[in-house]
Amino acid sequence: MTSVVLVGTLDTKGVEYGWLRERLSRAGVEVVLVDTGIMGDPRVPAQVPREAVARAAGTELTELRAAADRGAAVTTMARGAEVTLLRLHAEGRLDGVLAIGGSGGTSIATRAMRALPLGVPKLMVSSMASGDVAPYVGSSDITMMYSVVDIAGINSVSAPVLANAVEAIAGMAKAFARASRESRPARLGAGGRPLIAASMAGVTTPGVDAARERLTDLGYEVLVFHTSGAGGRTLETLAGQGLFAGVLDLTLSELADDLCGGILTAGPDRLSAAGRAGIPQVVSLGALDMVKFGPLESLPEHARYRRVRVHNPSITVIRTTQAECAELGRRVAAKLRAATGPTAVCLPLRGLSTLGAPGGPYHDPGADRALFAALREGLRGSAARLYDYDTHINDPAFGRAAAERLHDMIGVRQAAA
Repeated sequence: MTSVVLVGTLDTKGVEYGWLRERLSRAGVEVVLVDTGIMGDPRVPAQVPREAVARAAGTELTELRAAADRGAAVTTMARGAEVTLLRLHAEGRLDGVLAIGGSGGTSIATRAMRALPLGVPKLMVSSMASGDVAPYVGSSDITMMYSVVDIAGINSVSAPVLANAVEAIAGMAKAFARASRESRPARLGAGGRPLIAASMAGVTTPGVDAARERLTDLGYEVLVFHTSGAGGRTLETLAGQGLFAGVLDLTLSELADDLCGGILTAGPDRLSAAGRAGIPQVVSLGALDMVKFGPLESLPEHARYRRVRVHNPSITVIRTTQAECAELGRRVAAKLRAATGPTAVCLPLRGLSTLGAPGGPYHDPGADRALFAALREGLRGSAARLYDYDTHINDPAFGRAAAERLHDMIGVRQAAA
């Protein structure tokens, strides 16, 4: 039978969760209620009581109460909820998850939701959902629904909103359960094609498009992630879940933003997940010749005297310096040295972006050489293989060569399995 998990604070939202449970049962799904409350008594019984959630986080509920630190308690119960939902999913008792709440309840529930694999239905009804939901959603596929009024009783406004949420999660969970019974193996996309992740920015599009077309001809389904910060984080999340047969990471601009304070950073863990998971990866250095900031008028003072170019009304870019390029080479090498799977680096010696092409405004052979030299030195003695190409990154021949190299690496790995 299809199972929906409800996760929330049953001391403050017990009446509402009881209402949801009854409606979900009427919708023909089994309900597992997880209590993440802390202080007051639960208003309805739960299949997973709060004491068990606290223990899942490595502590006791009595200790959280005695500490009287609400922030720490919320963080702990969020961690316990994450462990609990992952366990229920592994046991086959979670085809979808629904939660309701304000800022605290939303923080707890969405942390647990973010840990679940892509495709598992996740619905959060929140009074916070009309603002910036990025801290709650992250790089996951959580659906946020605005509660309109605060979650405080069942009334003429909240009732239809919550009723819609019930029907939505019940429908999604039933479809997910049905698809799971008929599911194709992990790493396979439409038509049974193995999935490849590729990174791309506007300034590396021609090269990545050529690689994508070649990989499609070779029998893969290619998912392209825009290196917008969120795109890189999503690529890392899905790679960590083992979704991909291989990763073609030709565009690393988010690392430059992370180093230099740009606005499109994906955080310090970018370029890590595929290596940790042992997934074959072909990496290049696309767009490490620039850092992205917001509109020209928002450019930080320290960047105003660099080589500045307005990319579009929303994005201004500056050229990375020789010293910054050397540091980026060291950082990329350190990440790739830690990889546990087949890793190759393809170096386009004639430029890393449309702006960095010969004759372009960011063409700087000295800075590029510093990047290449630091990378070579950092990878010395490692298992990662380096390949030089006397081309620009957007030369179609470069994209096709990178694609074929990844294809060969995947084949070797499969033959050895």
